[in-house]
Amino acid sequence: DMNRTFPDNVKFRKTADPCLQHTLYNVLVAYGHHNKAVGYCQGMNFIAGYLILITKDEEESFWLLDALIGRILPDYYSPAMLGLKTDQEVLGELVKMKVPAVAELMERHGVMWTLVVSRWFICLFIDILPVETVLRIWDCLFYEGSKIIFRVALTLIKQNQAFILEATNFPDICDKFKQITKGTFVTECHSFMQKIFTDPGSLSMATINKLRETCREKLLSQG
Repeated sequence: DMNRTFPDNVKFRKTADPCLQHTLYNVLVAYGHHNKAVGYCQGMNFIAGYLILITKDEEESFWLLDALIGRILPDYYSPAMLGLKTDQEVLGELVKMKVPAVAELMERHGVMWTLVVSRWFICLFIDILPVETVLRIWDCLFYEGSKIIFRVALTLIKQNQAFILEATNFPDICDKFKQITKGTFVTECHSFMQKIFTDPGSLSMATINKLRETCREKLLSQG
């Protein structure tokens, strides 16, 4: 995965001096030893690589990665990815509550949430939204915790509800979800960040945790 991590970034090219691929390797190997329950899972390379670009420091990147994977997003990057799968189902339940027409469209066409939002969650919007916007989201993520991911996802869906509802089939829905992460709404990061705290309305951790419990039990019962 080293060569697939930000291949267009000059600092990750093998010809760079210093080459951040080496730093990334060190951080990921160290984390694998530190958290043996997780080890290494695809997606972690992008998270760690982004942290390295931001901090320019190996140790700081390691501890921030540990905070994300160990505390803020538990079980996202474990072998079974149960935390990630659970939160995608939680988003589906939140959409039913807050944007029911979109939830009904997804259900009618048999589109599972994992097909349209898995990269949003596993990459924490890296290469999905503009860099400046992602950095602002990550600031809030470290400060307020995982509910920020739901706020961002719900805002994208709610703001583009009419556009998504134009979809008439399965591939069309998937395409709409790719398109809603582009355009001026997401590039104007200041107004976008204001929207994520107003558009979804009330969203407490108590509500999220209750939904997590229900969705996790459902996933476990399905095997």
